[in-house]
Amino acid sequence: MRLICETLEDVEFICEDSGKGKNYYIEGIFMQANVKNRNGRLYPKHILTKEAKRYEQNYIKQNRAFGELGHPEGPTVNLERVSQLITELKEDGNDFRGRAKIMDTPYGKIVKNLIDEGARLGVSSRGMGSLKPMGRNCSQVQDDFYLATAADIVADPSAPNAFVEGIMEGKEWVWQNGAVKEMDIEAYRKELDMKYERTQAREEKNAEIMADFMSKLEIL
Repeated sequence: MRLICETLEDVEFICEDSGKGKNYYIEGIFMQANVKNRNGRLYPKHILTKEAKRYEQNYIKQNRAFGELGHPEGPTVNLERVSQLITELKEDGNDFRGRAKIMDTPYGKIVKNLIDEGARLGVSSRGMGSLKPMGRNCSQVQDDFYLATAADIVADPSAPNAFVEGIMEGKEWVWQNGAVKEMDIEAYRKELDMKYERTQAREEKNAEIMADFMSKLEIL
Protein backbone atom coordinates (compact mmCIF):
# COMPACT_ATOMS: atom_id res chain seq x y z
CA MET A 1 0.00 0.00 0.00
CA ARG A 2 1.37 3.36 -1.05
CA LEU A 3 1.04 6.70 0.68
CA ILE A 4 -1.40 8.77 -1.41
CA CYS A 5 -1.85 12.52 -0.90
CA GLU A 6 -4.13 14.82 -2.88
CA THR A 7 -4.09 18.61 -2.64
CA LEU A 8 -7.11 20.86 -3.21
CA GLU A 9 -7.34 24.64 -3.27
CA ASP A 10 -11.12 25.04 -3.27
CA VAL A 11 -11.30 25.79 0.45
CA GLU A 12 -11.86 28.87 2.57
CA PHE A 13 -10.01 29.84 5.72
CA ILE A 14 -12.48 31.66 7.96
CA CYS A 15 -11.90 33.79 11.05
CA GLU A 16 -14.89 34.37 13.35
CA ASP A 17 -14.95 36.66 16.38
CA SER A 18 -16.97 35.02 19.15
CA GLY A 19 -16.55 37.89 21.61
CA LYS A 20 -14.17 35.77 23.64
CA GLY A 21 -11.53 35.67 20.94
CA LYS A 22 -11.09 34.62 17.34
CA ASN A 23 -11.99 31.17 16.04
CA TYR A 24 -10.44 29.93 12.81
CA TYR A 25 -11.96 27.36 10.46
CA ILE A 26 -11.38 25.64 7.12
CA GLU A 27 -14.36 24.94 4.87
CA GLY A 28 -14.62 23.53 1.37
CA ILE A 29 -13.97 20.50 -0.81
CA PHE A 30 -11.60 18.06 0.89
CA MET A 31 -11.90 15.15 -1.60
CA GLN A 32 -13.32 14.51 -5.08
CA ALA A 33 -14.54 11.33 -6.79
CA ASN A 34 -14.98 10.14 -10.39
CA VAL A 35 -12.61 12.71 -11.88
CA LYS A 36 -8.93 12.43 -12.76
CA ASN A 37 -7.06 14.85 -10.54
CA ARG A 38 -3.88 16.80 -11.24
CA ASN A 39 -1.83 13.84 -10.02
CA GLY A 40 -3.37 11.55 -12.63
CA ARG A 41 -5.41 9.57 -10.08
CA LEU A 42 -9.11 8.75 -10.08
CA TYR A 43 -11.10 7.80 -6.99
CA PRO A 44 -14.28 5.76 -7.64
CA LYS A 45 -17.14 7.31 -5.69
CA HIS A 46 -18.07 4.13 -3.80
CA ILE A 47 -14.55 3.97 -2.35
CA LEU A 48 -14.60 7.55 -1.03
CA THR A 49 -18.17 7.10 0.24
CA LYS A 50 -17.14 4.03 2.22
CA GLU A 51 -14.05 5.69 3.67
CA ALA A 52 -15.82 8.97 4.46
CA LYS A 53 -18.47 7.07 6.46
CA ARG A 54 -15.81 5.07 8.32
CA TYR A 55 -13.76 8.22 8.99
CA GLU A 56 -16.82 10.09 10.29
CA GLN A 57 -17.87 7.23 12.57
CA ASN A 58 -14.44 6.32 13.94
CA TYR A 59 -12.73 9.70 14.00
CA ILE A 60 -14.97 12.77 13.58
CA LYS A 61 -17.64 11.60 16.02
CA GLN A 62 -14.90 10.58 18.48
CA ASN A 63 -13.24 14.03 18.30
CA ARG A 64 -9.97 12.55 17.06
CA ALA A 65 -10.03 13.49 13.37
CA PHE A 66 -6.79 15.46 13.41
CA GLY A 67 -4.84 17.04 10.59
CA GLU A 68 -1.27 18.29 10.48
CA LEU A 69 0.57 21.30 9.10
CA GLY A 70 2.83 20.51 6.16
CA HIS A 71 3.56 17.36 4.16
CA PRO A 72 3.86 14.43 6.61
CA GLU A 73 6.20 11.59 5.69
CA GLY A 74 3.87 8.72 6.56
CA PRO A 75 0.23 7.73 7.07
CA THR A 76 0.20 8.02 10.87
CA VAL A 77 -0.91 11.33 12.41
CA ASN A 78 1.86 12.86 14.52
CA LEU A 79 0.18 14.54 17.50
CA GLU A 80 3.10 16.94 17.92
CA ARG A 81 2.32 18.44 14.50
CA VAL A 82 -1.49 18.57 14.79
CA SER A 83 -2.96 21.94 13.78
CA GLN A 84 -6.69 21.31 13.17
CA LEU A 85 -9.62 19.14 14.23
CA ILE A 86 -11.89 18.01 11.40
CA THR A 87 -15.52 18.34 12.51
CA GLU A 88 -17.46 17.55 9.32
CA LEU A 89 -17.07 15.51 6.13
CA LYS A 90 -20.22 15.29 4.01
CA GLU A 91 -20.89 13.86 0.56
CA ASP A 92 -22.13 16.40 -2.01
CA GLY A 93 -22.40 14.79 -5.43
CA ASN A 94 -18.86 13.83 -6.41
CA ASP A 95 -17.43 16.25 -3.84
CA PHE A 96 -16.77 15.55 -0.19
CA ARG A 97 -17.02 18.82 1.70
CA GLY A 98 -15.45 19.28 5.07
CA ARG A 99 -15.04 21.69 7.94
CA ALA A 100 -12.19 21.85 10.43
CA LYS A 101 -11.38 24.06 13.40
CA ILE A 102 -7.85 25.38 13.77
CA MET A 103 -6.62 24.34 17.21
CA ASP A 104 -4.63 26.32 19.75
CA THR A 105 -1.63 24.00 19.40
CA PRO A 106 1.90 25.19 18.48
CA TYR A 107 1.31 24.32 14.80
CA GLY A 108 -2.26 25.60 14.97
CA LYS A 109 -0.96 28.98 16.12
CA ILE A 110 1.33 29.05 13.10
CA VAL A 111 -1.68 28.46 10.83
CA LYS A 112 -3.62 31.26 12.55
CA ASN A 113 -0.73 33.68 12.05
CA LEU A 114 -0.46 32.68 8.39
CA ILE A 115 -4.19 33.33 7.91
CA ASP A 116 -3.91 36.72 9.62
CA GLU A 117 -1.06 37.62 7.28
CA GLY A 118 -3.09 36.66 4.22
CA ALA A 119 -1.12 33.54 3.28
CA ARG A 120 -2.55 31.31 0.56
CA LEU A 121 -3.04 27.82 1.95
CA GLY A 122 -4.61 24.59 0.78
CA VAL A 123 -5.62 21.22 2.19
CA SER A 124 -4.29 17.78 1.37
CA SER A 125 -6.03 14.47 2.10
CA ARG A 126 -3.77 11.59 3.11
CA GLY A 127 -4.33 7.86 2.88
CA MET A 128 -2.94 4.48 1.89
CA GLY A 129 -3.89 2.27 -1.00
CA SER A 130 -2.87 0.53 -4.18
CA LEU A 131 -3.20 1.91 -7.70
CA LYS A 132 -4.23 0.29 -10.98
CA PRO A 133 -3.06 1.84 -14.28
CA MET A 134 -5.94 2.94 -16.50
CA GLY A 135 -4.45 4.02 -19.77
CA ARG A 136 -2.15 6.95 -20.35
CA ASN A 137 -1.30 9.14 -17.34
CA CYS A 138 -4.13 7.82 -15.18
CA SER A 139 -4.32 5.39 -12.25
CA GLN A 140 -7.41 4.25 -10.36
CA VAL A 141 -7.35 3.99 -6.58
CA GLN A 142 -8.37 0.49 -5.50
CA ASP A 143 -10.77 -0.87 -2.87
CA ASP A 144 -8.03 -1.21 -0.24
CA PHE A 145 -7.80 2.60 0.08
CA TYR A 146 -7.66 3.75 3.71
CA LEU A 147 -8.21 7.42 4.60
CA ALA A 148 -5.74 8.49 7.29
CA THR A 149 -6.80 12.14 7.46
CA ALA A 150 -9.19 14.21 5.38
CA ALA A 151 -7.21 17.44 5.63
CA ASP A 152 -3.62 18.39 6.29
CA ILE A 153 -2.83 22.08 5.75
CA VAL A 154 -0.19 22.77 3.11
CA ALA A 155 1.53 25.99 2.08
CA ASP A 156 2.08 24.97 -1.54
CA PRO A 157 -1.35 23.91 -2.84
CA SER A 158 -0.22 24.15 -6.46
CA ALA A 159 2.80 21.89 -6.00
CA PRO A 160 2.74 18.53 -7.80
CA ASN A 161 2.20 15.48 -5.64
CA ALA A 162 5.59 14.15 -6.75
CA PHE A 163 6.96 16.18 -3.81
CA VAL A 164 5.33 13.84 -1.31
CA GLU A 165 5.95 10.72 -3.37
CA GLY A 166 9.62 11.67 -3.67
CA ILE A 167 10.00 11.67 0.10
CA MET A 168 8.44 8.25 0.31
CA GLU A 169 10.34 6.64 -2.56
CA GLY A 170 11.09 3.01 -1.75
CA LYS A 171 8.62 2.84 1.12
CA GLU A 172 5.33 1.04 1.55
CA TRP A 173 3.02 0.40 4.49
CA VAL A 174 1.42 -2.82 5.59
CA TRP A 175 -1.13 -3.75 8.24
CA GLN A 176 0.52 -5.81 10.98
CA ASN A 177 -1.32 -6.82 14.15
CA GLY A 178 -3.86 -4.04 13.67
CA ALA A 179 -1.26 -1.30 13.24
CA VAL A 180 0.36 0.44 10.29
CA LYS A 181 4.00 -0.51 9.82
CA GLU A 182 6.46 1.04 7.42
CA MET A 183 8.17 -1.45 5.15
CA ASP A 184 11.48 -0.73 3.45
CA ILE A 185 11.03 -2.26 0.01
CA GLU A 186 14.73 -2.42 -0.77
CA ALA A 187 15.58 -4.17 2.51
CA TYR A 188 12.70 -6.58 1.92
CA ARG A 189 14.01 -7.39 -1.56
CA LYS A 190 17.52 -7.99 -0.22
CA GLU A 191 16.13 -10.38 2.39
CA LEU A 192 14.22 -12.27 -0.31
CA ASP A 193 17.33 -12.40 -2.50
CA MET A 194 19.37 -13.87 0.38
CA LYS A 195 16.69 -16.50 1.05
CA TYR A 196 16.60 -17.33 -2.65
CA GLU A 197 20.39 -17.70 -2.79
CA ARG A 198 20.37 -20.01 0.24
CA THR A 199 17.57 -22.08 -1.26
CA GLN A 200 19.37 -22.28 -4.61
CA ALA A 201 22.62 -23.35 -2.93
CA ARG A 202 20.78 -26.05 -0.98
CA GLU A 203 19.11 -27.34 -4.15
CA GLU A 204 22.47 -27.45 -5.96
CA LYS A 205 23.99 -29.39 -3.05
CA ASN A 206 21.09 -31.86 -3.11
CA ALA A 207 21.59 -32.31 -6.85
CA GLU A 208 25.29 -33.08 -6.30
CA ILE A 209 24.46 -35.66 -3.64
CA MET A 210 21.88 -37.30 -5.90
CA ALA A 211 24.30 -37.38 -8.85
CA ASP A 212 26.98 -38.96 -6.64
CA PHE A 213 24.47 -41.54 -5.40
CA MET A 214 23.39 -42.42 -8.95
CA SER A 215 26.97 -42.78 -10.12
CA LYS A 216 27.66 -45.29 -7.34
CA LEU A 217 24.58 -47.30 -8.32
CA GLU A 218 25.87 -47.50 -11.89
CA ILE A 219 29.19 -48.89 -10.63
CA LEU A 220 27.36 -51.58 -8.67
